[in-house]
Amino acid sequence: MTLHILYVDDEPDIREIVTLALSLDPQIGVATAASGAAALARARETSFDLILLDVMMPSMDGPTTLKQLQLHGLVPPAAVAFVTARTQAHEIAHFMTLGAIGVIAKPFDAIHLARDVRALLQKTAR
Repeated sequence: MTLHILYVDDEPDIREIVTLALSLDPQIGVATAASGAAALARARETSFDLILLDVMMPSMDGPTTLKQLQLHGLVPPAAVAFVTARTQAHEIAHFMTLGAIGVIAKPFDAIHLARDVRALLQKTAR
């Protein structure tokens, strides 16, 4: 089963690294968006299993993007996780109250990113 993932980040270098890292797993398809607004447009066009949102983005940050995705009925079915350097326990707890299924810490290990994404999805499927 192929997983369809949308990665949202305003940094083009990070989007490229994530695309390459997740593409190491032949059963993961990756799309990207450079902003929260672009993520909303992509999520309206295509169904995703997981949307990975950078927390710190200009105009529409990750939490605001998640709220908009929820308001438009795009999550669920897509699950959302944040990718951020803000990984103190109270910050992760806050992200979870917003409806995220988890957090992937920045900087992340590109070699293990696909494994980490699968683990995140499996943890929520239980």
